[in-house]
Amino acid sequence: MRHAAGLVHRGATFSLAIPMDRTGPQSGRTARVNPQHVMLRHGGDMLADGDSALHGMRSTDDAVYMPLQSSTQWDALCHIFFDGRAYNDRGPESVTSAGAHFNSITTIADRAVGRGVLLDLPRLLGVPWLEPGHAIQDTDVERCLAAQGLEVRPGDFVLVRTGHLARRREEPGWGDYVAGSAPGLGLSAAVWLAEQRVAAVASDTWGTEVLPSECAEISHPVHVLLMVNVGIRIGEIWDLDALAEDCARDGVHEFLLTCQPLTITGSVGSPVNPIAVK
Repeated sequence: MRHAAGLVHRGATFSLAIPMDRTGPQSGRTARVNPQHVMLRHGGDMLADGDSALHGMRSTDDAVYMPLQSSTQWDALCHIFFDGRAYNDRGPESVTSAGAHFNSITTIADRAVGRGVLLDLPRLLGVPWLEPGHAIQDTDVERCLAAQGLEVRPGDFVLVRTGHLARRREEPGWGDYVAGSAPGLGLSAAVWLAEQRVAAVASDTWGTEVLPSECAEISHPVHVLLMVNVGIRIGEIWDLDALAEDCARDGVHEFLLTCQPLTITGSVGSPVNPIAVK
């Protein structure tokens, strides 16, 4: 933590969250829907009160309904099970209709801050984005770190830019961004990150790992490897483009990262507004 704080030199800040609204990215391919923002009291309500609305204190109020993993978000360790077990050998009974009794994302409410490291794979390869199905392997990660003059340390938050979100911005609508083919982490890269004992890994795709999967018999094997077996949390739908541009300009790809989840008791995921500070 102390080292991460020392990475702040310019005071430049970057929000890594996409807008949370009804325009995307959810498209009906899963049970998740886009955030629904509604006004409980707005200016029209005040104006309906006539002249009295123009005197004294008045207020507006609003509410939102959203699946907690419908936008820029964290996966909790209780989000993924394999052969009936989640991280730390927790069974299905550990997540009830009241929420998670163990491994909720709230366990990192006071710890989701530290050194962030950006791996900009498209810039390394000289392309605007990686193509869907492109698997990032351990050798790619090592090559990217060497090109950027970095090393990954235990406890780091590793951010993997594939350019998939940038590609969606160049095309109409979100297409198959949710649950469709995407570039992402391959199994060897996941093993490499686990060996470095990173705190978490996040990316600009819907699932962080490559889709279609390298392991056809297991759904989302990188999630299983990192979350169930090792306890490394995964972040998805992070907007890394502006940060990547700044990192390319000044040649500095490490920064202080704050990315606390909401403290919703028993939640298996959480929206987040990650902030990188350089």
